[in-house]
Amino acid sequence: MKRIITALIIGAALAGPLLALPMVASAQVSVGISVDVGPPPLPYYPQPYAPAPGYIWAPGYWAYGSYGYYWVPGTWVLAPDAGMLWTPGYWGWREGFYWWNSGYWGPRVGFYGDIDYGYGYTGEGYEGGYWRGRDFYYNRAVSNVNVTYIHTTYNRTVINNTTISRVSYNGGAGGTRVRATPEQEAFARERHIPATAAQMRQERVALSNPAQRFSTNHGKPEIAATARPGKFSGPGVVRMNKARGSYVYKPVVQTTVRNRAGNRNGNRSQRVPQRVPVTRATSPKAPKYRQPVRTASPPPNRFRNENRAVGRPAPQPAHPYAKQPESRTAPHAPPRESKPPPPRHKNDGGRPPR
Repeated sequence: MKRIITALIIGAALAGPLLALPMVASAQVSVGISVDVGPPPLPYYPQPYAPAPGYIWAPGYWAYGSYGYYWVPGTWVLAPDAGMLWTPGYWGWREGFYWWNSGYWGPRVGFYGDIDYGYGYTGEGYEGGYWRGRDFYYNRAVSNVNVTYIHTTYNRTVINNTTISRVSYNGGAGGTRVRATPEQEAFARERHIPATAAQMRQERVALSNPAQRFSTNHGKPEIAATARPGKFSGPGVVRMNKARGSYVYKPVVQTTVRNRAGNRNGNRSQRVPQRVPVTRATSPKAPKYRQPVRTASPPPNRFRNENRAVGRPAPQPAHPYAKQPESRTAPHAPPRESKPPPPRHKNDGGRPPR
């Protein structure tokens, strides 16, 4: 116990000057966080849809803050430039401490501790897609892509040679044992781009959410992944279902909008989030009322249309002994002319002439 307390004091002294820097500022920056306490296992969670072409998947990871470990959800991040790929950060054991090795953007994926983050990050390289010119092609076998809106896709099966593990650190007791190759070490020494501002915002929002802390969720964070960085609410968020103990993903509803000319978005598709229509029953300001009970409809009134046209009330049924009208013609219609009978001859016996 004395060793742990002493090591924590040393680790805090080492981390103090460096915590002012971004946690993922460079692949060369490593910060000692704790002693004999490794990060929790990686949780299982579904991957949300890629929001648009050019977005690269950045897997979730356990970061460390003032309240201990907390989960930074995985998210789709827009690459800083065409041809750039993301090398995830990882925890490594060295000299009795767990050190955080920051991720970075570069033309090639370097070493990330042989951590199986999933969705193309099998522990070595990246199988989720590749760049062809300025277009990124997604491997549908490991990437969740809506082919209706993203057409640069292919399908290639990814085979894991080893058993899938949820271990989230390299070295130490129970960690992965693979070391970086000389080629991967050369990748880390190359010039690269640090994490983008959107990735830093994702980490800050996760730090401010108590439900993401391991001390609260015990390895099952409230939000496991997001479709866009920094957006922890609404559609596109993979959220924990506390009743079932599993994660639920509500995708963003994508529809096609047509303009007045009838063109399909000017030959472009537009993603429109699903909106619930506000009615009298769903409006929060509407007073509560009971739905009227539906009864059998009365028989149709055949005089309704013509009475409405002339502005008269519908006729009521007459008394059985009342005098019936002679005709039912319109009041302003001219009377019909009656034809006189044919003339009769005097000697024909009252017969009409032939």
